[in-house]
Amino acid sequence: MFEFAGLAGRKVLVTGASSGIGRAIALELARAGADLIVHAARSEEAAETTATACRKLGRNASVELHAFGEQKSPEEWAGRVWEEQGPLDVWVNNAGADILTGTQARASYAEKLAMLLEVDVKACMLLNHLIGGKMKARGKGVILNIGWDQADRGMEGASGELFAATKNAVMGYSRSLALSLAPEVRVNCIAPGWIRTAWGDGASDAWQERVLRETPLQRWGTPEDIARLARFLVSDEASYISGQVICANGGAVR
Repeated sequence: MFEFAGLAGRKVLVTGASSGIGRAIALELARAGADLIVHAARSEEAAETTATACRKLGRNASVELHAFGEQKSPEEWAGRVWEEQGPLDVWVNNAGADILTGTQARASYAEKLAMLLEVDVKACMLLNHLIGGKMKARGKGVILNIGWDQADRGMEGASGELFAATKNAVMGYSRSLALSLAPEVRVNCIAPGWIRTAWGDGASDAWQERVLRETPLQRWGTPEDIARLARFLVSDEASYISGQVICANGGAVR
């Protein structure tokens, strides 16, 4: 297997890395030479599976658990991680509230909004404020956030409204954070399109048809598609790219 060694010696933390896009990003960055801190809310076994896979690629990897929105002070947690395992070269904010599968899919509109604001927006901003400040003081670092490609275009339905509000916040905030932390720290945001994660695996035939209809490349995206873009954006190959929201959505441009 080809290994891109552009992150050799870098220490990276990926939030929400026990499955899906986060897991794919962690593995891709490990292949590129990075040592990983794998974060999960509570799925220690799944996070350890990701860490073990990183170790099999020859990298160091550890697991950190913290449930944003349920446990106090994400900054306190991140500060401890930085002191015990840092300094960190790259911080990837991938963790997000799952309002589409499991018991939370049956939550009310207000409950889902509260979860998304707490995890996707508030935790992201507080973590970036702390870690970005430490990176800037250190003189270098990269932050990568995750948005949604339809957030600034709109999609019908309750979930479309909720994700548009919260992911638009992350996308706009990422641009401002890039200005605040420049020139020492680069900040970018990936806005994925239809990516086949847990929800996509169980989506109805109507949704499967909609994904193909709305995606010019005529397929679902994969977590690995996002991971390869993430690897480029956090590497020195992207040293002149900051403050950007980059769609990875199979060519959808409406």
